Amino acid sequence: MKAMITTSYGSPDVFKLENVAKPVPTPNQMLIKIHASSVTKADTMMRTGKPFIGRLFTGLRKPKHSIWGTGFAGVVEAIGSEVTQFKVGHQVFGESLDTMGTYAEYIAISENGIVAHLPENLSFEEAAGMCDGGITSLNFLVNLGKIKSGQNVLINGASGSLGTAAIQIVKHFGAAVTGVCSSRNINMVKKLGADHVID
Repeated sequence: MKAMITTSYGSPDVFKLENVAKPVPTPNQMLIKIHASSVTKADTMMRTGKPFIGRLFTGLRKPKHSIWGTGFAGVVEAIGSEVTQFKVGHQVFGESLDTMGTYAEYIAISENGIVAHLPENLSFEEAAGMCDGGITSLNFLVNLGKIKSGQNVLINGASGSLGTAAIQIVKHFGAAVTGVCSSRNINMVKKLGADHVID
């Protein structure tokens, strides 16, 4: 398969298009043919290796993963023997935070990872672009935070990618939202559904 490879930090010039081995899914993984992947501000910042503290996660001297990218949307091409929630042909979108690897034609993702069925009214490009905020916030709020109706939720950074998605998800589940943002974004955060806003 073709993939954008980088073996050093720097400008976009560090990327090279190369042929690499197609991933083979383990029993709990799906092989996904990627139709779109996102390029986020976080991706571009990590690619530079600055701030240096970020290298504790991405690799000290060089990137520990040669294929970058986290957000993706595509079609399930194969499934492992233990996969039950997805079938071959399903359209999906999600995030590959642990191993990255979405700047490629294929990726292997655990069905218990950050992945969801693609809604019929979204294109691959739209879905890949909303993964960073939308699906990451959904995972943290629903799977980890166990959001419920009647709860009170404070969202720090309510006007960012994760925050704007989190406000809408929390409201969908019937909880009250207090958003924290800069003064220039107060109206936007209120329009998204925040019950209270802290400047």
